Amino acid sequence: MTNLPDIVPVALPDNAYDIVVGHGLLADLGKEVARVTKARRIAIVSDRTVARHYLTPVRAALESAGFATHVSLIEPGETSKSFPVLETLADELLEAGIERGDAVLALGGGVVGDLAGFAASILRRGVTLIQCPTTLLAQVDSSVGGKTGIDTRQGKNLIGSFHQPARVLIDIATLDTLPARELRAGYAEIVKYGLIDDAPFFAWLEENGARLLGGDTEARRHAIVTSCMAKARVVVADEREQGLRALLNLGHTFGHALEAITGFGPSLLHGEAIAIGLGLAFDLSVELGLAPPADAARLRAHLATSGLPTAASDIPGAPFPLDEVMSHLAQDKKMAQGRVTFVLARGIGRAFLSREVSLERARAFLARAPGLRP
Repeated sequence: MTNLPDIVPVALPDNAYDIVVGHGLLADLGKEVARVTKARRIAIVSDRTVARHYLTPVRAALESAGFATHVSLIEPGETSKSFPVLETLADELLEAGIERGDAVLALGGGVVGDLAGFAASILRRGVTLIQCPTTLLAQVDSSVGGKTGIDTRQGKNLIGSFHQPARVLIDIATLDTLPARELRAGYAEIVKYGLIDDAPFFAWLEENGARLLGGDTEARRHAIVTSCMAKARVVVADEREQGLRALLNLGHTFGHALEAITGFGPSLLHGEAIAIGLGLAFDLSVELGLAPPADAARLRAHLATSGLPTAASDIPGAPFPLDEVMSHLAQDKKMAQGRVTFVLARGIGRAFLSREVSLERARAFLARAPGLRP
């Protein structure tokens, strides 16, 4: 195993940055941050669970590199992505005197990254953001690409901004303290990349996913680097999600609706919702005559083998009202002129965007899905 980090460039014309992937990177965090900012102060935003593991070494690394630090902690969980928590965080950062020339470092999973990133984007009209993701889901998805935001009662991530980080620092060692359920949830986002346009990567996951989930560092590193390279390519081609980038939402249209009806609570993690959403997207593609049934079965088998839910009926509290699901689908941020842009597939590795599926057609499909009731 090499100790040298992998560097994945995100070659945006105006906001280029690197994703640095390695083992034990937190020890050199101060040096890495100093490469991308001349800030005097770094505001570390984390949640209380992550802070117990990593706040002390991260703060020490930053201060040893000459940075003054401020710490803001939030409660773990999706419910922290809210207006009240955003307001409290912004007030804390302003009270701490964080200036436009300073920086915010997001230390944690997707919730911390989305919330801290949004706060950084609006604080004094924008301060430098550094992403230090500590969950598999954040490492392969949410920390890359500049999407930030909060949830509302209408749905997930409907209020937010694009604010690219100055650097993404991924220490694979942080996965060693991640609960198994959180690890599996993050794995769903890795599977997504194989389904979009990389059938050989999906086949690699079928062979090596158990090693990754079991703790194999090299398998984790390969999957993270491959996923980050895939996301970087799409982000560079379509930074503001005007077209191609929407492919990254494979499984998310259905998944976000399921998250919303469960109240963004602990009964359904984001990655678990995406796993169910991936299965639904492939099932719909099969029903429309677009994808071979064998590919949908292959996907569902791999998700199940990986310990992920594959249907809404697997969620505690099922069945759920179909009307509520449809209400949230209608709020999807990809809605245009009364139609949702669905991400469908012609098979594994062959995803595409479609506005040909009406909400009425989607409703008829979901009415037959296990775990939903009219």
